[in-house]
Formats: sequence, structure tokens, C-alpha cells
Amino acid sequence: MTNAERQKKIESYGQAFDLLDAALKRFPIKSWHYRPATDRWTIHEIIIHITDNEANSYIRCRRFIAEPGEAIMAYDENQWTKVLNYAEQSTETSLELFRWLRLASYELIQNLPEEVWSHEVYHPENGSMTMDDWLDTYKSHVRDHIAQMEENYADK
Repeated sequence: MTNAERQKKIESYGQAFDLLDAALKRFPIKSWHYRPATDRWTIHEIIIHITDNEANSYIRCRRFIAEPGEAIMAYDENQWTKVLNYAEQSTETSLELFRWLRLASYELIQNLPEEVWSHEVYHPENGSMTMDDWLDTYKSHVRDHIAQMEENYADK
């Protein structure tokens, strides 16, 4: 990957909070608890998931940089949704936490040395991953969930 290609991905990664904030303004808050099917998340739960995922991403990013070759944690996102009672958690708090976690990682990765991007860690579900793989995953994560929210709202 060229430096210009990576920088474009980094900028996309850094725009996630603004994209999420703009998307949420399109959905009335009263629709955030609508569940389109028993096996699907509400918009409210998606918001909380995005933040919990970002907390994991924050740690994973630092493991890539500081502890290459080590294993990173996987987690059962559906279990977290139930056991951590996402439906009752504050979206305001989660969104603010997401904003700060994403900003901190965005600032950290902007000027990493080239060799760091080839660092690898082991993910129990995905196997060996590079720092570039991490960036590809997380630059798309919020966009993917915005699409899920749009589907939920359209089903309402």
C-alpha cells in the first residue's frame, strides 16, 4: 500500500464520529429503540456496540504498535449486548466516549513509522492481522453500522 493510499484510509477513519453524528440526526430518537426482528439490534444498541467496539479497537491499536506478535482479545458482541444491558445504557455517554477514543487513535496513527504498519498480532477469530488490516477493519466499521441503522429505520 502506498503512503497516499494509507493516508486516505486514515482520513476516512478519522471522519467516523462526524459521519455517525450526522447519520443519527436523520433518525428520530423515538425510533432508536425499534427492533426490526428479534435477532437484530436497535439503533440504540448499535450506538453502544460501536463504542464498546471502539474501546477494543483502541487497545488493539496500541497492541499492534507496542506489542507486535502478541494475541489480541476477541469478544462476543451479542453476549455483550445482552449481559451489559445495552438497551439501558446512555447513548450520550457512549457517543462522547466513542468520539474521544477514535480521536486518540486517529492522532496516534497519523505519523507512525512505515514499519509499524506491517506489525502483526494474532486475533482468535481472524488469525494473523497487520496494522493495515486493523485500519481497513475500523475505517469501515461505523459506516457499516450506519447502513444497518438505515435498514432499521426503513423497516419501521
